Amino acid sequence: MRDNHNHGHDEGHGHNEELKKISVSLEEDQIEMLKELASEYKSRLGQRWTLSAMVRVAVGDFLTKMGKMS
Repeated sequence: MRDNHNHGHDEGHGHNEELKKISVSLEEDQIEMLKELASEYKSRLGQRWTLSAMVRVAVGDFLTKMGKMS
């Protein structure tokens, strides 16, 4: 994560929520897949994506599917 106000990629996407730093344990293959996806996002969107940003995308998707976010 680059700072507490950027969402992990070079261009913001309209959210101004403060980020909280936590520690998360992931399996090595999960980390590699998230890094690959970050690279794909960079190619498609023309902006840098961090591993932290990819984890937030995944968590947001999970929470949405569980009906906890919209």
